[in-house]
Amino acid sequence: MTIPTQSPSLQYTSTWYGDLHNDLMAKFANIKLLVCDVDGVFSDGRIYLGNDGEELKAFHTRDGLGVKALLSAGIQVAVITGRDSQIVETRMRALGVPHIYQGQHDKMQAFADIQKACGVNNEATASVGDDLPDLPMLKASGLALTPFDGHPLLQQNADYVTTQRGGFGAVREIADLILLSQGLLHQVQESST
Repeated sequence: MTIPTQSPSLQYTSTWYGDLHNDLMAKFANIKLLVCDVDGVFSDGRIYLGNDGEELKAFHTRDGLGVKALLSAGIQVAVITGRDSQIVETRMRALGVPHIYQGQHDKMQAFADIQKACGVNNEATASVGDDLPDLPMLKASGLALTPFDGHPLLQQNADYVTTQRGGFGAVREIADLILLSQGLLHQVQESST
């Protein structure tokens, strides 16, 4: 059995999330728009239903800080979800997310509308999703992302699988890597001290 050796020409950047190939970091550096699914990305994918029909979801504060950091650095953020939920509207508005598309069973039309509104092409768009309805969006993006616990088919088609699970910091990890690759992470550190 032959064990392949690593090419000496491959170079890596060390991050909090491990060593990432420089070609991948170059993709992160090109991003001007991050498009996210909600359930399984911003939340853990579970939906809590009460006896009176109320719906509850949990969102992580670290993800919220990541979104705010991206927006303050001039990176556009959008969400596209197949469900309709006032909770999502409330949370995303509180974070300042300007593009909120709910009830989208075919996410590609919303994806195209967001790109047009932001003046961004596929190469400058990153998308993150966790399940099969998100796959076309990932395939159309310059940077395809999925959480650590995303569906295996999305993991196979992703440029990067986060070290964090959906709802537990996956969006923050992506935000950190975009900002780090663009030399903007120091702005977040300075504003939080």
